[in-house]
Formats: sequence, C-alpha cells, structure tokens
Amino acid sequence: MGAPKQLKIVGTAATREIATMLEAVATSTGKRKIQVLQVGARSHPAERGEHHWRHLVADKLGKRTKFTGVDSSAGANVDIVCADFAELHRKLNPQAFDLVICDRLLEHTKAPWRVTAQLQQLLAPGAHLFVRVAWARAHHAEPDDYWRMSFAGVMQLFDGLKPVSLFYTGGAVGLDIAYRVTRGDAVEISPAIGAVEQGLFQVVLDHEANRAMLANQAGQRYPLSRDYLPTMFVNVVARREP
Repeated sequence: MGAPKQLKIVGTAATREIATMLEAVATSTGKRKIQVLQVGARSHPAERGEHHWRHLVADKLGKRTKFTGVDSSAGANVDIVCADFAELHRKLNPQAFDLVICDRLLEHTKAPWRVTAQLQQLLAPGAHLFVRVAWARAHHAEPDDYWRMSFAGVMQLFDGLKPVSLFYTGGAVGLDIAYRVTRGDAVEISPAIGAVEQGLFQVVLDHEANRAMLANQAGQRYPLSRDYLPTMFVNVVARREP
C-alpha cells in the first residue's frame, strides 16, 4: 500500500472552474437541446457582462441552449415569476434540466432543505448543479439573511448528488482568484478542510493590532474578536447519477 495522499491546495480561477463545468454539461447532453435553469435569477449588480449567468451559458454552450431564469420577483433576467419553490415545481417539468444554477440564494431561504429537495427533483439523470453560498460574509438582508454553509453543509443538503468540484472564491467584483482543496485527484469533504481555511484565510491579530485596525474603520466598531476572515464563498459543482 502506498502512503496516504495529502491534502493539496490548487490555485485556480472561478471562470476556469465554471468553464470546465459547462464543458462537462455539453459533453453529457450530446447533440440535443440543453436545458438550463437559474433560480434566484433577478440580476445582481455584481452580475455584469461576463459575470452574468445567461451570458456565460450562451457564450460557452451557444444556440442549442434554452435558458430559464426564475425568481420570486419580476426583473431583468427573469422569465418565470414564482412565489415559492413548490409553485416552481408545479410550473416546471420534473427531471427536465441539464444544469441548475443556485447562486447566492440558499443563505436567504428560511428552510434551505426544502428548497434543495425541490431542486434535486428538477435535475435530469446525469445533470449538473452549481451552488454558490456565503461561508464568511457580513450580514446582508436580501430580504433577510439566515445561514452560512460549508462545503460539507451544502453536500448534506444535496446528499443525493455526487460532488464534482469544490472551490473557494472571494466577494469582490472582478476578482477571479479561486482555490480548490483536493486529496490527490479526488474531491475532499472532511473536517481537514478547516485547517486549510485557517492557514489560507484566517487573520489573527493581537489585542493592540486589533484595536488599531478598528480605530481606522469608518463608523462605530466594537472590538469583539481578534480573529477575522475575508468575504468568502464556497462553490459546489455536483452531479446527479445517470
């Protein structure tokens, strides 16, 4: 038996990871029409140009794609308005979509386990799912803010799917740097990822440095912690077995 494979941090880019996912979707669907669904699709200020999912999908998959944007409110990029996910499931055919995109939505849902159960029912056999959710971020009520989720937490919600790729991204518009954590070539979901996060992202300041940093911030700040994390999202690509 060989030595156990070590955790490996792989520098990458969000655009590269998404392009790889879209290539896999194209390969798995062959020559037929590709059905893509984005839930929570109403355009966000950060989703301009190349950051807009409809643009990304059209650019990579071309005219053989049908893109459907769904949201609870009308607006740009919204094709279907649904009040809740139960209504969405009634309006859309089950097992109809080759790619479902759920980007920065689950942290704003009161019962994400119900939402994810509905989403899994919309995936065709062999279909892909993309989820991006906040792991470290300030409170942002849109319309409210309920949850933070790790890779393991997201996969608990989608426990019927197989993880394909897991990667970290930041929150700044135009910042394309991303990181994957693997063990050999395999996707890694374990508590060991926490040690990687601590080494890569956590900033630990002594008391005086903490006070000095807070003193330079605009507005009132309370010195409650000397440990800080940057804005960070976890991104999960998963697949339903064929």
